[in-house]
Amino acid sequence: MTATHMIETTRFGALEFTTEDVVEFSDGLVGFPDVKRFVLIQHKEGSPYRWLQSLDLGDLAFLVVDPAVYVSEYAPDMPRSFADSLQMQEDTPRLVYTIVTIPRGRPEEMTLNLAGPIVINLATQRAAQIVLEDDRFPIRFSVFQSGASGDEAA
Repeated sequence: MTATHMIETTRFGALEFTTEDVVEFSDGLVGFPDVKRFVLIQHKEGSPYRWLQSLDLGDLAFLVVDPAVYVSEYAPDMPRSFADSLQMQEDTPRLVYTIVTIPRGRPEEMTLNLAGPIVINLATQRAAQIVLEDDRFPIRFSVFQSGASGDEAA
């Protein structure tokens, strides 16, 4: 029998999860190095969006999406050292997400952080955020504006 746990969150109220649901970031996320345990929550039925809810801070959650939903050619190279740290091989099942920023009241200005993808090893539930040094992948990729340079403020 799988044990369930509860956490009180700002966005979702009381949230029930199991140990198997926990995604572990050994180095935290950029800007949050001490926040290491998260769960993924579906935004709405049929939606491509998920919430990456912290289990260490109930008021911290990030909206994430598979970048391929908006950028079909998104395929950054994963450094071997990064793959090794997540115990990943070519055939390891994985999820890739990018953090979504939606300015309050301005959904048409939504951006994706293509420079900092989150990779989850589904076999181990270990995860990490890669920081890419590649101009093809901006921090603020504008989803709905044609010719976006990614330089807009989020």
